[in-house]
Amino acid sequence: MKRALFPVFPVALFLAGVTLIPSLGHAADSGYNIWTNEYTVSRQQLQSAIAPQFPRKLRYMDIFDVTLSNPRLGMLPADNRMNTVVDAQIANPLLLQRPVNAVLTLSSAFKYDPATRSLRLDAPKVDKVDSSDLPPQYAQQLTALGNAAADQFLRDYALYTFKPEQLQMNGKSFEPGKITVEQDAVKVEIKEK
Repeated sequence: MKRALFPVFPVALFLAGVTLIPSLGHAADSGYNIWTNEYTVSRQQLQSAIAPQFPRKLRYMDIFDVTLSNPRLGMLPADNRMNTVVDAQIANPLLLQRPVNAVLTLSSAFKYDPATRSLRLDAPKVDKVDSSDLPPQYAQQLTALGNAAADQFLRDYALYTFKPEQLQMNGKSFEPGKITVEQDAVKVEIKEK
């Protein structure tokens, strides 16, 4: 099971009113807002959490070795997606005289998987590929390779898995609902089942 990228405090504490953590607009970067029933995670927290996952080495078609490094997260509120710009190096000593360097801009939506109680990345794709090492006519192949890397690395990637006790209180069950990407944060609605 993959490691969670950000912590979520037990819902029971929030609902009982034992703890009130400021929302993003206040001093803390993240927290549960008891008034809106939303948990907020800042872009900076996500950036700090995802950085240790890199560099990431992948194999494409058992021919190319792809190394992804230096992730830079951004938010796409209009599309309700998060984007990640990464440096990519593609190597194959048999087909390429030297490794090809590129910059990939990947984006992904979010979803909640009730079976595993986890928040996951959904529908990853490459939005843009930049490389000065290859002529423009190879952009389509580089995009296909980037999409394969995004699919392999990001599809269904678990950001956080809730413990059963975090989603229950006083005999009631709760679950994450709507997930909203904002300019500098991701907000997750917590609702009763």
